[in-house]
Amino acid sequence: MTTLNSRIPEGPIKDKWTLYKDKINLVNPANKRNIDIIVIGTGLAGGSAAATLAELGYSVKAFAYQDSPRRAHSIAAQGGINASKNYMGDGDSNYRLFYDTVKGGDYRSREANVYRLAEVSGNIIDQCVAQGVPFARDYGGLLDNRSFGGVLVSRTFYAKGQTGQQLLLGAYSAMNRQIARGKIEMFNRHEMLDVVKIDGKARGIIARNLITGEIERHSAHAVVIATGGYGNVYFLSTNAMGSNATAAWKIHKKGAFFANPCFTQIHPTCIPRSGDYQSKLTLMSESLRNDGRIWVPAKLEDAKAIQQKKLKPIQITEENRDYFLERRYPAFGNLVPRDVASRAAKERCDAGFGVNATGEAVYLDFAAAIKRYGTEQAKIHGIHNATIEKITELGEAVIEEKYGNLFQMYEKIIDENPYKTPMMIYPATHYTMGGVWVDYNLMTTVPGLYCIGEANFSDHGANRLGASALMQGLADGYFVLPYTIGDYLADDIRTGKIKTDSPEFDEAEKSVKSQLDFFINNKGTNTVDYYHKKLGLVMWNKVGMARNEKHLKEAITEIREIREDFWKNVKVPGSLNEFNQELEKAGRVADFLELGELFAKDALEREESCGGHFREEHVTEDGEAKRDDKNFAYVAAWEYTGKPSEAILHKEELEFKDIELKTRSYK
Repeated sequence: MTTLNSRIPEGPIKDKWTLYKDKINLVNPANKRNIDIIVIGTGLAGGSAAATLAELGYSVKAFAYQDSPRRAHSIAAQGGINASKNYMGDGDSNYRLFYDTVKGGDYRSREANVYRLAEVSGNIIDQCVAQGVPFARDYGGLLDNRSFGGVLVSRTFYAKGQTGQQLLLGAYSAMNRQIARGKIEMFNRHEMLDVVKIDGKARGIIARNLITGEIERHSAHAVVIATGGYGNVYFLSTNAMGSNATAAWKIHKKGAFFANPCFTQIHPTCIPRSGDYQSKLTLMSESLRNDGRIWVPAKLEDAKAIQQKKLKPIQITEENRDYFLERRYPAFGNLVPRDVASRAAKERCDAGFGVNATGEAVYLDFAAAIKRYGTEQAKIHGIHNATIEKITELGEAVIEEKYGNLFQMYEKIIDENPYKTPMMIYPATHYTMGGVWVDYNLMTTVPGLYCIGEANFSDHGANRLGASALMQGLADGYFVLPYTIGDYLADDIRTGKIKTDSPEFDEAEKSVKSQLDFFINNKGTNTVDYYHKKLGLVMWNKVGMARNEKHLKEAITEIREIREDFWKNVKVPGSLNEFNQELEKAGRVADFLELGELFAKDALEREESCGGHFREEHVTEDGEAKRDDKNFAYVAAWEYTGKPSEAILHKEELEFKDIELKTRSYK
């Protein structure tokens, strides 16, 4: 079994990153002008990386399948971004952010990477404020913070419920400055379909112009993948419909190991599924759990009456409500981590206490917060003996200021006023902690090929804490990759321009064209979505919130059968040399059909429960996840050998020198 070299620097954890930066190789400004870097994806990770690398002087080519970098799915992030600045004076520190992240990931992340993340988190806020990101501020004009799940401090910086959008606009403005200077060449509506290796190193990509259908060759001295996660393997997820795993999967097939694919996050606060016709699910920010209380009826007969619309939630008295997170996890209450909250909601719904017609929903109630804020505001305004109506009015105004756009979004979708009637929420596929394996430098097992943001596996272990995705994406792009990639590129200052008229580019382009030709010419009978939905159903039912050996083995067989049928009977209308979204989807679903099998294989191999990976055979007496640190305290890194079923497992053993490895508890 190969032992992977994670290239973690020596020394105390608090000094590793500083000492590393002191000793790395550098590229002088004159030489940077002669080095090309390709960045795939222009969300927070890719956008910040492209802007920073260009600012440093490198020549950057940036690729986005959307019509603008502003359309990257980072824009959908709502609740906030973590940083350990301790502005609230509540005891936060770099170490506490590091500790919370490792614990939240159920002790399945690499300590050195997580500490570095915590260390640079404060710089991100300074950078974004300088860009003009409109973070919320308190009454004195200072930056405000709120709390997220899995922590006991307030460290989350936010811009109402649209933090991702504002941060992305900051990165986009930084990119635009470099585009105008000619340091970034922007390729919108282009999709990477393969990576090109020359002498074992990543030296370029094959891309398709999604407007004209033209196949293009692009060379560089290094390639950076920043294309997000693979949550859409479930078909229904909170991801944008276009979000895909193609770039990550293509580099996996060219030698980049894929790590921990079974570590996928189910987010607890999403709008419940309403029918089979849906194409995606809608996220309601975890920030709502700061003020919303989660409950179901305590009596089964009340739950049945609500399901049948014979009873309304406001008719259920306090003593007949089960605030199950507060009951089970008194120390953290409604702010337990996402995996814990999701499983608890599923357990209540499986027991029959769900509150919508399908029985798959719980309530998120703001009545107590409205009353609390309203009473406080009445005192502030000197209103004595305020009526209930006045208190409600004042309280709703505070909630609207904090979460207004989220409440508006909910009302437009559900057609119920969440100020008056509790929101209904249910877990849904959201984020993927697994991804391409990278070392401390963020380089994959292919030299010159880097992977950043959600597309890699490195920081979140088996469960990502809320508001940490934006933190990782911007940390990688603004403050980590620009250092580490220079250390590698220092050896390329005399290489010169990489030519695209080489056998390696010829072979990669031929392979890409062959697959596209197949899709257009195959005379099948089923649409691409037909297969994507079938895959999603298997994934959710058998590789979803709870997993067991029987279902995982069935899933592997069923996914293989779906894939075989896909290659025989898929039908793609239109032609190659035009705008053809069905052709785009066909390639992406083909990759999901392979990734899904590896996902299930990885889940089957991991005979323990940890974080987002919950095996029903490995549960404590009180129903919590039961880890097996003796046998599974490692990163599972899979090597592609031709078929997902034949992937070879490599292990990176995880060492815990600065945090005690112990059972996670939020009680």
